[in-house]
Amino acid sequence: METFDIVVIGAGPGGYPAAIRAAQLGAKVAIVEKEQLGGTCLNWGCIPTKALIAAAETFEKIKHAEALGISAKDVTVNYATMISHKDKTVGTLRNGIKQLLAGNGVKSFTGTASFVDRNTIEVAGEKISAKKIIIATGSTSAMPGFLPTHERVVESRAFLDIKELPKSMIVMGGGFIGCELACMAAMLGVKVTIVELLEDILLLLDADVRREVRTHMEKNLGIRVLTGKALEKISADANSVKGNFGDEALSADLLLCAVGRKPVTDGLKLENAGLKTSERGFIEADDYCRTKVANIFAIGDVTGKIQLAHYATSQGIAAAENAVGMKLHKHETIVPNVIFTSPEVGTAGLGEDDAKKQNRAVKVGKFRFNGLGKGIATAETIGFVKWIADANTDQLLGAAAVGAHATDLIAEAAVAIRNELTAHELGRTIHAHPTFGEIWMEAAHAVHGECIHAPPKRK
Repeated sequence: METFDIVVIGAGPGGYPAAIRAAQLGAKVAIVEKEQLGGTCLNWGCIPTKALIAAAETFEKIKHAEALGISAKDVTVNYATMISHKDKTVGTLRNGIKQLLAGNGVKSFTGTASFVDRNTIEVAGEKISAKKIIIATGSTSAMPGFLPTHERVVESRAFLDIKELPKSMIVMGGGFIGCELACMAAMLGVKVTIVELLEDILLLLDADVRREVRTHMEKNLGIRVLTGKALEKISADANSVKGNFGDEALSADLLLCAVGRKPVTDGLKLENAGLKTSERGFIEADDYCRTKVANIFAIGDVTGKIQLAHYATSQGIAAAENAVGMKLHKHETIVPNVIFTSPEVGTAGLGEDDAKKQNRAVKVGKFRFNGLGKGIATAETIGFVKWIADANTDQLLGAAAVGAHATDLIAEAAVAIRNELTAHELGRTIHAHPTFGEIWMEAAHAVHGECIHAPPKRK
């Protein structure tokens, strides 16, 4: 039986960075993956969706390029080619991970890992031993049992594998995944209806941010958004998928289920290691990524914390360093959140609505893209950014961006919040002109009513 210092179970965005970081620190490391290197994020999530969304956005820009003096007629979409681009992108990155693991001396095993005891796991009939084990098995799409089993009813992973877009589709669930794929499909000409049980889509966002997104989705992309009731009486046959939203009958070529994700722990046999899951099926881990069993760590979606790839990566690095025996430290807590809807959204830190619920005294500074030189020059004027600052100390507590390049812009906000900058300090920092990035400077000035490029408020 081969013995390792650390074995990582799962080679997704949490697992493979954990393995590489542990190897960098001199540990003898193995990694176990039952499907593909890169996990859900690379193979059936973050990367493939963004490849398709990038293509859809390009098509959308071409269709509306006349304002910039560009006229393109008879522009068509070849979805099969888009899928090929997506697959090539995934393959390139997957091969990159394989080379990185090998280059760092990490031994890879393929198969489902099962605990024999707290220090031993079995993979494909082979037992391996480890001083420390990091569980990074991630999550998978949740499919409610009441949905019919039919090729016209898919979750996000199956949706990414279809070779031809439907003419119409119903998206069940108005969260991040559902809205991203709805926008992508709508930009490519699909008639899309979103059905969300709760009172609005994207409910984790501040009200003004989600209103900006929903308005654009409905008015500019033609997406129909139905909220406040469940999709019921769902059926599927060779011709269509049908369901009821209250008294209204809905019909489409395809139903995409995007109602959330559930942790992957099947086959782990956690009980053999002295572990058990929570009532919701997650493996509980503290801020140091430690489980209740001293030598076992857990990271990423399987822990039931924030289900984002970059958060899993940060946890994975912290877990590896703690497992190897570096000075014990907590994983990061300022987590930027990005949503590739149309328009894009990025958030970090405390939201304005959350601050109100906590009775925090805050000041808000907001600046719209239609007041930004770069925004006007590039005809990307939808949306705004805003800072949430402590009213007493001026410390930046949170930020949100909705509009062009919001998913990239939020990085600056995350750095500022993590380093406890004040709105005054951020506002005094010179930002290059003309750029999209200078919108943060404008919004920081707006916190104090000193914004140069916005009309003064009426007294």
